[in-house]
Formats: sequence, C-alpha cells, structure tokens
Amino acid sequence: MIGCNCEVCRSEDPRDKRLRTSALITTDDGRNIAIDCGPDFRQQMLQHQIENLDAVVFTHEHKDHTGGLDDIRAFNFKHRKSMALYGTAQVFDAIRRQYDYIFSASVYPGLPQVSLNEIDGKNAFEVAGLSFLPIPLMHYHLPVLGFRVGDFAYVTDANEIEEEGMKRLQGIKSLVLNALRREKHISHFSLSEALDVVAEIAPEQAYFTHISHQMGLHAQVDAMLPNGVSLGFDGVKLYI
Repeated sequence: MIGCNCEVCRSEDPRDKRLRTSALITTDDGRNIAIDCGPDFRQQMLQHQIENLDAVVFTHEHKDHTGGLDDIRAFNFKHRKSMALYGTAQVFDAIRRQYDYIFSASVYPGLPQVSLNEIDGKNAFEVAGLSFLPIPLMHYHLPVLGFRVGDFAYVTDANEIEEEGMKRLQGIKSLVLNALRREKHISHFSLSEALDVVAEIAPEQAYFTHISHQMGLHAQVDAMLPNGVSLGFDGVKLYI
C-alpha cells in the first residue's frame, strides 16, 4: 500500500477529498449530461445518486477524463439503449484504441454500447436540447475543448485559451476553470494564472477545478481568493 503524509490527503475536511475532474449538467426536464467520465466515474455517479445519464461530452482524450467509460454499461442495461458520446475525431480515435473491445466486430454480451457523435470543435452542437459551444484551448501542445452552455462555461486541462475562445467566453455569468497548483505548470493554469483569466473574463462567479494536493488545504486557499472566486469541491452545485 502506498501511503501519503501530505496535509491535504490527511485532512478531515470533505472538500479536500478530490476525485478526478468532471461535471454533470441537468436540464429542466431532468436529463443528465456528463462532461468527461474519468476513473472515478462509477463512484461519482453512486455518491450523487445519479440514476439516469443521457450523454457524455468529452473535453479531450487523456485517461483521467475517459477512464470510466466502461462503467456506462450500467446505464445501457437500465435504459436499454446506447450511450450518446460527443467528441472530436481526435478523441474518438483515442477511445477506439483505449477501448478496442467495445468496437470489436465480435460482439460479446454485456459490453458497453455507445453511439459516437463527432463534433468539429468549432461549431455549436446540441445535446439533450441544450446548445454546447466549444471553447478552443491548449493543454501544452494538445488541442482540447471547453464548453459554453448558456451563461455557464466549463474550462479544464488548459494553460492557454485561444483568442476565439476568449471571445466565446465574454458575457458568461458562471465559470469553472482549472487551477492545478500555486506553482507554474507546463500544461495547466496555476492559481495566479487562473485568477488573471477570471479578471479578464469577469464572470459573476468562478470556481477552480482540477486542483492538485499541491494547491494546499481548501479552507486556507479559499480564504485567500477574491470575492466571487472559490475553490471547487466534489458535489458543488451551480444553478444556471
């Protein structure tokens, strides 16, 4: 067993128990759309008692954002239909490699069933009656996407927002943005860089996500942030 002596891992504050980053959007008529499904997907769905899921939208193909895809089979079984997936060709190429058995010509009973809906990363697309506007980002040298839904935007795993992305973020009210740690990082915004982005976009409320244990304790860091900016935590709810 690998132990950890860092203060975040030993903290009794539930806000310091950080699972892999994802989001769930619930429509007014009760449909659920996940943004990414990482290795903690099953635990997150059970913990928050999510009984139906209509689609998964992917920001990019890294395993901490796709590693829970196999567990969509529970929703296949319950709803007796394939899971609608939305992603770029780049994302789906990686998913076909990572989960080659799902796409095998020899169908094995009980395998996850998926329906691939390719997006171009430029134009808005509709999921469960909601319009998703892609936000072009860079994750070091890897092109990734954030998404704007109405006045809400979700941006993770980025260290650069392209000019067109900044234009598409103007006027939002709620922003979820990655801030990995206080020190500069090669592929994620640091805390100070994330604060600069928030200052430029000026949403009414911003939450930081994809937070490493290197950031420090939730309560201590949150107390340092300006009004309207908070550290995110597992289970936080926004009404948009």
